[in-house]
Amino acid sequence: MLIRYPLRGVPQALLHMGLDRFWLRRTPGLSFWRLLGSSRGLAAGPWEPQRYGLFTVWDNAAALDAFETNSRIMRRYRRLAEEVWTVRLAPVRWHGVWGRTNPFAEALPTAEVDGSPWAILTRAAIRPRSVHTFLQASAPVTVQLGRQPGLIASVGLGEVPLLFQATFSLWHDLRSAQAFAYDHPLHKEVIRRTRSEGWYREDLFARFRPTASYGTWDRLDPLVGLVKE
Repeated sequence: MLIRYPLRGVPQALLHMGLDRFWLRRTPGLSFWRLLGSSRGLAAGPWEPQRYGLFTVWDNAAALDAFETNSRIMRRYRRLAEEVWTVRLAPVRWHGVWGRTNPFAEALPTAEVDGSPWAILTRAAIRPRSVHTFLQASAPVTVQLGRQPGLIASVGLGEVPLLFQATFSLWHDLRSAQAFAYDHPLHKEVIRRTRSEGWYREDLFARFRPTASYGTWDRLDPLVGLVKE
């Protein structure tokens, strides 16, 4: 979920990045969650104070339905935010951990059948000594990401500025996402260096099939007409 506040709402948004933890811990059926800030670019970059993210993993669809209908957090989003965009995702393949936890440990993988669209989440906890190197290496990759055929939309997210970074991207088809991830020379070189130089304390990669989307992200639903429920 992506939430954009007006400028006047930023102080309250920052306040609830802390306070909402209390309510999320007590939400029935919510097995994993992270409150996230965002960057202004397609991936890692300068902080965007008006936009925030909420990543959640649910025991079942009914629990998510109840949260969206009854939660005080959702009521506040609807009351104060300029826009809210939600995408429901079925995990297909993943590896790694997030906060030493596998968020999808209880999930049954969805069949990997190509077709549009696809969602990709990459997340890493960057070692402090590697932050500068990571940002330098990733900047040209982010530029190339915006030029990739098949990219629908992308956003940089994070729990802690600089140290905990994530990128969430949407693609028209799996082939386009794989071509950028595994064939683009700049991205391949960053992957090689993360491994050889030990930039990350932990990382997570996950591939999803969107099953529903609603609301707006930068004034439109990027998946409108693409998701087959």
